[in-house]
Amino acid sequence: MTTFNSSPTIIWDFGTAYELFISLHVLLEPEYFGIRPAYAASVRARIPAAERKLLEELYPVLGVPLKWVHTLPAPKDAISALWALKQIPPARRMLELYRVDEPYESDGSENSEKHKAFKDNLLRIATEGKWTSADASFFLKHLNKKLSGVKRESVESALDWWSRPADLGEAYLSAFQSYYQEFFEEEEKRIEPALRAGLERAQALAATVTFEELFTELSQGLQRGDEFNADHFIFAPAFWTTPLVFFEKYDDKTMLLTFGARPVDMSVIPGEIVPDALVRSLKALSDPTRLKILRYLTTENLTPSEIARKLQLRPPTVTHHLKELRLAGLVELSLMHEENRYTARKQALHAVYENLTAFLEGDKIKEAS
Repeated sequence: MTTFNSSPTIIWDFGTAYELFISLHVLLEPEYFGIRPAYAASVRARIPAAERKLLEELYPVLGVPLKWVHTLPAPKDAISALWALKQIPPARRMLELYRVDEPYESDGSENSEKHKAFKDNLLRIATEGKWTSADASFFLKHLNKKLSGVKRESVESALDWWSRPADLGEAYLSAFQSYYQEFFEEEEKRIEPALRAGLERAQALAATVTFEELFTELSQGLQRGDEFNADHFIFAPAFWTTPLVFFEKYDDKTMLLTFGARPVDMSVIPGEIVPDALVRSLKALSDPTRLKILRYLTTENLTPSEIARKLQLRPPTVTHHLKELRLAGLVELSLMHEENRYTARKQALHAVYENLTAFLEGDKIKEAS
């Protein structure tokens, strides 16, 4: 049984540079994050075609460079991140951004071994300037466990780029500069106040609750498992991923995690008056199967397999419904078991009715507590 540090050290971080990278990731995987696909496509269409193609093929493979952003000096805004990226020689740019060639010691766990193999293969391909069919198969298998529908030709195109580090370094920076100019420069101004307010709320909460309660609240329903066992936690607010989290092991004793800080009365789409959180909640509650699941979860903690047996459904079907409930912030997920266990977040369920009433009457929507 894993022993957790009950009072880890908390390091607070802030910077819209996190959101520069996170927002693009969400725009490339909108359905996973509950974002309207048509809106995401309209934003991506602003980026020149060649640069958009590069980002669509390569960025899902690499993900968000959280660790690199954390190393940036204040103010950690988008323009300073792009300036710092430009200072890195093109051939080194991607290696440093994703810290591919830094020493990595596996802790022997399956996930750690896979992460080490992922980084080792990327470094070898960049160093040798070539990749093989076996490499494409390796990355395709690895990515399909995290993302749905990854195509082999997209992986091969990404590896073609990665085998040319200098060309990729120049193209990647140019693509992000275009993304900044066409969308994020204005978006940054809109979301920065919400991010600062989210950080202040989190810091105030940390002074009144235990670390476990803080972790569950900031993650909007996660309970710690082995992958979140650390002595130090770096917390940074994020807007676009709300209510989900991004996390990465920073070093042997430190976990870096961005938590959802978008207010419940604010939409991810500029100008949209209907809050995303309210729409997701009502959508989740509109399905009879999800209502049945919630009815069970209000009285007991259950695994997907147990729910499937109760409802006589296939486990993948139950997993899909649980994902929708998690995205709406209506269930709590415990990672401390061999199979994940879920329970209803009763305070969030009560908040749905209150927030719907507040929206219809034009009142201020409140955070669930």
